[in-house]
Amino acid sequence: MTDAQAAHGAETRLGIGVSPGTAYGPVVQVAPPVAAPAGEAAPADPEAALEDVKAAFASVADDLEGRARHADDTAQQILKATALIAKDKGLHKAAGKQLAAGKGPANAISAAVDEYAAQFEALGGYFAERVTDLRDVGSRAIAAVLGKPAPGVPSFTEPSVIVAEDLAPAETATLDRSLVVGIITQAGGRTSHTAILAAQMGIPAVVQCPAATEIPVGTRVAVDGDSGEVTLSPSGEFVDGLRERRERRAAALTATSGEGRTSDGFHVALLANIGGIKDAEEAGPQDLEGVGLFRTEFVFLSSDKAPTVEQQTDIYSKVFAPFPGRRVVVRTLDAGADKPLAFADLGPEENPALGRRGLRLSAERPDLLDAQLEALSHAMKATGADVRVMAPMVATAEEADWFSRRVRENGLPKAGVMIEVPGAALRTEHVLRDCDFGSLGTNDLAQYTMAADRMQGELSDLLDPWQPAVLDVIKAACDGAAKIGKPMGVCGEAGGDPLLALVLVGLGVQSLSMAPSKVPMVRFALSLHSLAECQGIAATALAARTAREAMQAVHGVVHDDLRALV
Repeated sequence: MTDAQAAHGAETRLGIGVSPGTAYGPVVQVAPPVAAPAGEAAPADPEAALEDVKAAFASVADDLEGRARHADDTAQQILKATALIAKDKGLHKAAGKQLAAGKGPANAISAAVDEYAAQFEALGGYFAERVTDLRDVGSRAIAAVLGKPAPGVPSFTEPSVIVAEDLAPAETATLDRSLVVGIITQAGGRTSHTAILAAQMGIPAVVQCPAATEIPVGTRVAVDGDSGEVTLSPSGEFVDGLRERRERRAAALTATSGEGRTSDGFHVALLANIGGIKDAEEAGPQDLEGVGLFRTEFVFLSSDKAPTVEQQTDIYSKVFAPFPGRRVVVRTLDAGADKPLAFADLGPEENPALGRRGLRLSAERPDLLDAQLEALSHAMKATGADVRVMAPMVATAEEADWFSRRVRENGLPKAGVMIEVPGAALRTEHVLRDCDFGSLGTNDLAQYTMAADRMQGELSDLLDPWQPAVLDVIKAACDGAAKIGKPMGVCGEAGGDPLLALVLVGLGVQSLSMAPSKVPMVRFALSLHSLAECQGIAATALAARTAREAMQAVHGVVHDDLRALV
């Protein structure tokens, strides 16, 4: 609790800030999922009941696809992927077995979803990431088979703060931005869909807030998406202070523009993370230096079969078009055993998160990589964008060399690799030797460094990018790159934190990519500090014993104008 909050007797709950900014308004609680009724009668005709269950899942898929047609690109792809869960024939078959065993339709759906959720959680990685989506699909199907309204956000007319156990993509992606001023969830993590979409939409958000679902409806709360603080029933004076801070922040951010630079002129490129055409079209006109991460897997995940070179060329050309002459960093297909593709199934693995994903899949299916690289080359020539291509999940120098050769053989001039495996981070001097650049994927790097599943909200403390061990690994990666004169960037969520951005630049990072809504604050933070000051700030963070101590220590040494706004 801050001194101001304590002085006004306000109750404060500390969660994890995942989308910056402040908000104030009454709480609107999201209705809990629809549960299967106890004592539901067994169907007289299990086969007929299964048809009803399939129809319920089909209605859910239709609804999600309908929402996707009106959503922004990142949200659209997430909604389409969730609709695929509702269409999953294995899930339908599991429900059929439950019906045959004597369960009623709603309970059969519930049991099938529980069975699948347990399997997803055991597999970890991308599968564990989809458990929230799976349960949302199940709840919607239960509501459909019972003839009840689907769960979700109730209607309201006053600008409000949405509170939920967790928000499924179907809810987050379709929120009315004119009415939803803030988001609080009791579950979730730094890289959950709620976090990603809230940042993309520019809505202040806090996840992992204790007892959030117990906050009475109508309670006025203040949300700080930077610090993670949620203040219940704050005083008028506190709210006035919050409003003044928001106005000061807006004024400060309006005053900064152009390239990212430290106060002594050191250039730090400020770039956008995007997922497809609509994201690119929205980011293009903004005050950005280009794209630091274009996640191309969405092109593949929404397809039943491998997209052709022509289909990919069309998509990539539309993504590049808003950035003529500007940098667009493309990540090649990041899929594999933990992000299954029907046309590239390499078989089951006991630990998909550590299996044949990313570049490892491309090595076994080079036809997919070569088709993608050919399409990227055609799109680059058609649009004039400064296209740079990087591979995910690179662990060794041999892998990096193989990828760089294939990139250049396809007429693309700049090849790089994602640094998200600690082994690669510790050997960047060698891994990057035949590459043009490296880009730190801080989400996966934290996961692998701290041995903590990034989708386990309960492990958010371990996944905090402020963890000194993670900062040590980042420093080692930057030091190795600097020895051979290769630039290092960041395209994980850490790059959008204005305090952490100063630390990263001090460690040797030369570009930062983030949700576009986060760029102005990072630009402002850089403008207040020299490169030498950033290096001193980084040393302060590295000297800390814990993640929280690192963040607090940095907060205490940054420029007063920045400290007043974060």
